[in-house]
Amino acid sequence: MAFDKSTVIFFLIFMGFCIGVSMAAVYQVGDSAGWTSMGQVDYQEWAASKNFHVGDTLVFNYNSQFHNVKQVTQQGFEACNATSPIATYTNGYDTVTLEKLGHFYFICGYPGHCQAGQQIDILVSSPTSSLSPSPSTDQTTEPSAASSLYFSYNLCWTLGVLLAFCLSGFAY
Repeated sequence: MAFDKSTVIFFLIFMGFCIGVSMAAVYQVGDSAGWTSMGQVDYQEWAASKNFHVGDTLVFNYNSQFHNVKQVTQQGFEACNATSPIATYTNGYDTVTLEKLGHFYFICGYPGHCQAGQQIDILVSSPTSSLSPSPSTDQTTEPSAASSLYFSYNLCWTLGVLLAFCLSGFAY
């Protein structure tokens, strides 16, 4: 039995939706150390080892009694000035979705923490034409993001093919 026009259109829309949704990655800032001022993480090095894209999510995991997250301007970032933040996060497990291209600047607003290195500049760039994530030298977190992306893509593809067969009358 051949695919009718509405089945093909539905299948293409479904696949486009799945591919678009599955392309976003989730990054825990600072990996297992989280968001801290203890000097365990070089956040600039951490960010430089990643490729951030629109739709990706940052997770800031920290003790809210000692830290917070302030999204600031470039000037606030360079001066470690948290007095006029763009956004403030304080619950200890904050998620920020990167919604546009460009730089996102985050600092801890507690006195001395930014100066101690608890600041990060995230550069969101255009995605490449490849569906596979870029290779990483940090094997502690990239496999989880990459495997999630791979799993999401394969799950959507499998469900799409199964749906197409069911709609076309080929189901067992």
